[in-house]
Amino acid sequence: MGEVALQREVPVSLEGRAAVLADGVRISAHSDVEAVAAWLEEYRDSVQTFRAYRKEAERLLLWLDSQGLTLGSLRRDGLDDFEAFLADPRPAAHWIGPPRPRHADDWRPFRRPLSAASRRQSLVILQGLYSWLVEAGWVDHNPFRLMRGKRRRLDNRQEGIERYLERPLWDWFWGWLNQPLAQTASPRERFEWQRRRMIFGFAYLLAPRIGEMAAARMGDFQRREGRWWWRVVGKGSKLATIPVPPDMMALLGDWREQLGLDRFPESDDDSPVLRGLDGKRGLGDNQLYRLIKKAFDTAAVRLEDGDSRDAGDQSASAEQHAVPSGDQPDVGNAVLARTLRAATPHWLRHTAITHQAQGGVELRYLARSARHSRLDTTARYLHAEAEEWQQQMSGHGLD
Repeated sequence: MGEVALQREVPVSLEGRAAVLADGVRISAHSDVEAVAAWLEEYRDSVQTFRAYRKEAERLLLWLDSQGLTLGSLRRDGLDDFEAFLADPRPAAHWIGPPRPRHADDWRPFRRPLSAASRRQSLVILQGLYSWLVEAGWVDHNPFRLMRGKRRRLDNRQEGIERYLERPLWDWFWGWLNQPLAQTASPRERFEWQRRRMIFGFAYLLAPRIGEMAAARMGDFQRREGRWWWRVVGKGSKLATIPVPPDMMALLGDWREQLGLDRFPESDDDSPVLRGLDGKRGLGDNQLYRLIKKAFDTAAVRLEDGDSRDAGDQSASAEQHAVPSGDQPDVGNAVLARTLRAATPHWLRHTAITHQAQGGVELRYLARSARHSRLDTTARYLHAEAEEWQQQMSGHGLD
């Protein structure tokens, strides 16, 4: 939607539809696209936030164009239609598709219909967009502020994190990733095997965001007074230094040996950590996303085919965590496979932080590792109280 704004061309009708400028307009814009571009410029210093906000604004602009509307003509009753569209974009072939470069003809704004949590997040972001546009004089009102039950619908706080892999499923998945290769494996298969271990181990041990993984350099791993630290520039361009567990350095050493390098990096090594098949060029965010999703999907197939060793909690209910003793898949495997297929790269960050919390990492250190600015954000990953509540309630029955 224009190189500056959303970095994708939009329908001529939307790009050419200049808004009627009022005397109070305080930005240099001649169309809705340019107005949104000006808003996005406020987030240029935070790459991940910029991309997330661009995605939601882009969906809104494209939907408005399909309805013959503009930002300024959107009214309260249109928000219900828009939210329904987010839940079920139709026609699906027009709106939904696999990851593609943004300039590709078959690029689509959705990978799948949005869940309730994702819809809520979209509305939160777009409410912020409209608040800014009101201040800029581009629109005369914010329709999101008229939504009934606004606090319930637009408050992005949640009771707890639910999108993560529970420990038994993660343990099975990591074991599956580490199954030894056959002696006849090709050099490419060995490279991909080590890279996949590196990707998922990195994600689980240090809880990075996907953009942080793609941007990581070998020299970001630095040794000080006998201990290793990871230097990362994260959300909001904030610099942080995170302790690196020994397992991470072992994994990094294996990966570097695969690349023909010494096991430990030098601080001035600016080469990428995660690399393409040539062993030199770095992986982009989209490439990394596709590799992670492919691994989840492949693992789901293995579960359905009966490879379920320790994939579920044997003490949990059979309905939630059934693990068959034979080779045939059962209902429990199907549930676990659906979980893997639903998982996204960001689930790995949730999984890492949740498991750290369950492992006893104190909240203050957990918040620093996750690089949260608020402790209540980190506290959403604490599930111990819920487990204790369940145990105490289990004694409450009819007999």
